[in-house]
Amino acid sequence: QVQLVESGGGLVQPGGSLRLSCAASGRTDSTYAMGWFRRAPGKEREFVASIPWSGGTTSYGDSVKGRFTISRDAAKNTVYLQMNSLKPDDTAVYTCQCSVVGANYWGRGTQVTVSS
Repeated sequence: QVQLVESGGGLVQPGGSLRLSCAASGRTDSTYAMGWFRRAPGKEREFVASIPWSGGTTSYGDSVKGRFTISRDAAKNTVYLQMNSLKPDDTAVYTCQCSVVGANYWGRGTQVTVSS
């Protein structure tokens, strides 16, 4: 199994930046992609970004394109989400996902609040 622990969330003013981290442990040898999702109060879970573990083209949700950047450090089994130009609508619980052969794993999430 894979365990995921997110960090880096917090309170930030509109226009500010945060960087989220997700550290994976356990049976990560078969990982082929990792990504981020978010869930705002009263809304469904939304895709944010994903990255192939072997390298390649990253993907982003339309609402974050041009503002968020996903990256990974394979040696550390860690994926990052750099969030710039944050808006109040970005307020949500951000959850890390790890896709391995035959299963998907989820972290518990980290709260991001964008407010003045």
